Amino acid sequence: MALLRCNQCGHVAEPAADTVGQHLPCPHCGTSVPVYDTVLFVRKVLQQYFALRDENTRLKDALAAAPAATEEAPAAPASAPPLSDIDLHNSSHFASEAQHAAIQQWFARRQIEARPNRDAVDTTGFYDEIAVALGDHYELYREVLDKIRWGHKKDIPQFSLNLTERSQKDGQALNAFCRQLHDSAFLSKYFYQKQDKIIRASVQTAPAIRAFFAGEWLEWYALMKLLAFFRDRGLGFSCTRNLHITFANEDLHELDVFFLLDDGTPVCVECKTGEFRADIDKMLRLRKRLGIDRSQFIVCALGLSDEQAAGLSGTYELSFVTPAGLLPHLARLF
Repeated sequence: MALLRCNQCGHVAEPAADTVGQHLPCPHCGTSVPVYDTVLFVRKVLQQYFALRDENTRLKDALAAAPAATEEAPAAPASAPPLSDIDLHNSSHFASEAQHAAIQQWFARRQIEARPNRDAVDTTGFYDEIAVALGDHYELYREVLDKIRWGHKKDIPQFSLNLTERSQKDGQALNAFCRQLHDSAFLSKYFYQKQDKIIRASVQTAPAIRAFFAGEWLEWYALMKLLAFFRDRGLGFSCTRNLHITFANEDLHELDVFFLLDDGTPVCVECKTGEFRADIDKMLRLRKRLGIDRSQFIVCALGLSDEQAAGLSGTYELSFVTPAGLLPHLARLF
């Protein structure tokens, strides 16, 4: 079963089962909406419900323990819940129009039209969890990713993974990751032959899943890392992903990940999982047109060593980092 829920108008529908992983127009307002497996969507909703219930109980207990307000001490005005109370991996908080308003205004002041994709920062699905797992353990999980990408390219969804040459720890981790992919419906089939230590699986072929493994996963990874980084430092921000911008001369560009801190500081992260050297001049011109400091225009690229990233950063007026070097770079800035 498949389920569609529009974050724009709240409409809920049940499309065909074979549309899971795709984006369809909302039947009510026409907004492009992702289609989820019904069981997985309900599981996510229940997680949100129980998290909110526990938070409500905590707040009630805190209120009951607090001393009664006096007439001389007027109640403080209500404010939005702090980011510390938001489950970053299970929230539609960042998908709102209001959350993107400051970013659109920042570009508008530079005579640039910005068109956010609000669904691209909705973390109620499973893209964010899989991306963080993949990015945090890329060297270990790389073989799984390579097999999936090869299968998508050749239209052969089935693959196997032999764990006999792996250490017990690595084999268990790879098996757990493939099981996570299956539980999240990124794999349509999964079976572990324990005696032979072989994983046999089939990957989903929906366009959204193909795009994710083709490289979009690194954008999700960067988004989630920046969300946690700025939240943990108590810095207010607006954020977006897959941001389409149009300059006054009608030049079109897409920004992978863009954050705007409350003090007006922009941070842009371009994510590269393949060959990127031919794009360096284009990224350099874009950075200068946007007026973003070189330290805050970050190229997060797979396949680089720390030494190569440092060398490229010293050669060009851009900041090159590996996925593992993304947070250390931010820590030097904020």
